[in-house]
Amino acid sequence: MPISTRIHRLLEKERTLIFPGVYDALGARLVEQAGFPLTFISGYSVAATHLGLPDFGYLTQTEMVATAKRVCDSVTIPIIIDADTGYGNALNVIRTVHDLIAAGAAGMFLEDQVWPKRCGHMKGKRVVPVSEHVQKIKAAVEARNGRDFFIVARTDARQVNGLDDAIERCRRYKEAGADALFVEAPRNIEELKTIAKELPAPLVANMLEGGVTPLLTKDELGKIGLQLIVCPLTALYASAKAMKDMFNLIKTAGTTRDALDRLIPFQQFHDVIGLENYYKLDEKYRTPDDSSGSS
Repeated sequence: MPISTRIHRLLEKERTLIFPGVYDALGARLVEQAGFPLTFISGYSVAATHLGLPDFGYLTQTEMVATAKRVCDSVTIPIIIDADTGYGNALNVIRTVHDLIAAGAAGMFLEDQVWPKRCGHMKGKRVVPVSEHVQKIKAAVEARNGRDFFIVARTDARQVNGLDDAIERCRRYKEAGADALFVEAPRNIEELKTIAKELPAPLVANMLEGGVTPLLTKDELGKIGLQLIVCPLTALYASAKAMKDMFNLIKTAGTTRDALDRLIPFQQFHDVIGLENYYKLDEKYRTPDDSSGSS
């Protein structure tokens, strides 16, 4: 029986949604403050920032769930989680769904790669038999049990077996109960149009800078017929470049004093993390004998 989730309701309000990916609570706060209606936690980004490793299947279920909880607790907007392959078979998918719902997640991406997986725009991917992923989707839907949790079925078969197989797989995944479909790494606009023509909405478009899919605007993708536009790595690449540049500046110039316009100001950063609210909370619960250095 179809259910209405937070993501379904957002799609009812706005035909096409675009949202950045994040990897921590600070990023989620910035996304929310920028006015986006939802965000996404990228496994690629979490592997890079938490482990310093590539998206090669190193990230575990427990690490991703722990990240999801911290990030979901920090904002009010719904968050979709990159759950990779579900971290095992259909039984592992059931646990993943329960744990992500408990963490506060609004949904997940579940892909059909062979574990250990790798980034969808990297070479050397393999996919499981379609029947195996159908069972994973069914397990996820049953584990959801009517709760507010949006399930996106992703296929990486385009690179492995071609676009026709990717589309046929998605049809099977929709029949199994997926709420949305995601063909990863289409090569050109014509392939994006074919996906939109052949598959039912809602459909995901992955706008990954430097990937194999052309970067299009929200309006361009909406006209093609794609509804969920995720920019999963923009924050990671932007922050990595900013840190790299500033670290090089400190190394060469020995100071940041001539580059303060490239940094968020001290007070403005406090506004981002809501410091003033914590001053007020501290004052509310302060006792008369509280003083600096008291024993």
